[in-house]
Amino acid sequence: MAQGTGGLTLQQLRYFIEVAAEGSISAAADVLYVAQPTMSAAMKDLEARVGRTLLVRSARGVSLTTDGAEFLGYARQVVEQVELLEQRYLGRPPSRRLLGVSAQHYSFAVDAFVRMVKSSGAAQYEFALRETRTWDIIDDVRTLRSELGILYRNDFNRKVIDRLLRDSGLAFHPLFVASPHIFISRRNPLAARARVTLDDLTELPRLTFDQGANNAFYFSEEILSTSSSAQEIRVSDRATIFNLMIGLDGYTISTGIVSDELDPEIVAIPLDVDERIEIGWIDHASIPLTEQAQRYLDEVRAVVAGFGVTLLE
Repeated sequence: MAQGTGGLTLQQLRYFIEVAAEGSISAAADVLYVAQPTMSAAMKDLEARVGRTLLVRSARGVSLTTDGAEFLGYARQVVEQVELLEQRYLGRPPSRRLLGVSAQHYSFAVDAFVRMVKSSGAAQYEFALRETRTWDIIDDVRTLRSELGILYRNDFNRKVIDRLLRDSGLAFHPLFVASPHIFISRRNPLAARARVTLDDLTELPRLTFDQGANNAFYFSEEILSTSSSAQEIRVSDRATIFNLMIGLDGYTISTGIVSDELDPEIVAIPLDVDERIEIGWIDHASIPLTEQAQRYLDEVRAVVAGFGVTLLE
């Protein structure tokens, strides 16, 4: 595609951001009260100006090309900065805050999300927190359904996770390294122990998060995923796994960071194994984070530091 000679306009950037969010030119036109032919022409003109194909059009709507995904990241940055200028110097009301986060099932991620929402001060916002499967987290960030994701690596899954991230154009940023703990109910007999071993767990149901069609050992949220267990239950959400800890004296293995405020019935007990859990966040390697995403990560760091964990960043 030949590169155009004209400059970009803020209106085009705002149109493009909405088209990407809706996955449809006609739906974006409806949201912005613009005629569909006008929106379609604006997108074609935008692509001509940047000299790259940004959208793949089909009968089902539109999706972003690799260039389109990168362009979207920069467009968001520009529009966000202009809106901040307008708020400060022109007295414009704050815009609708947007952020999507996909994460494995960590209470610190939820705790930080709560803090972010409470401190946002925005009159209007549209935030999304998706506690989901490992594969879906990577796919959400790859397709920009979420701006960032939170997941773990260790020596067992590192090569597979890193290769998948690299192939998806994503980058892993370490946050902290945790020693493995078991999460159990306060009523569990092991709750009074200072430490537990794997032998202590042989008679208890092991609870793990289901990974769906991609239920490979490498995508498990829990370490020691290849070890066998006489009693194992897979679940799809954190509320269920906590209920099973209470009802069946089950356990799961995680970071040891559990919120007393959000999960008052659950305790973390250190597990004697020669393993470490590296928690980090992922994003597009070539797209800078928005300020809202940075604010969320600041809250994550504050929550984790509150548990006495040393941050790697």
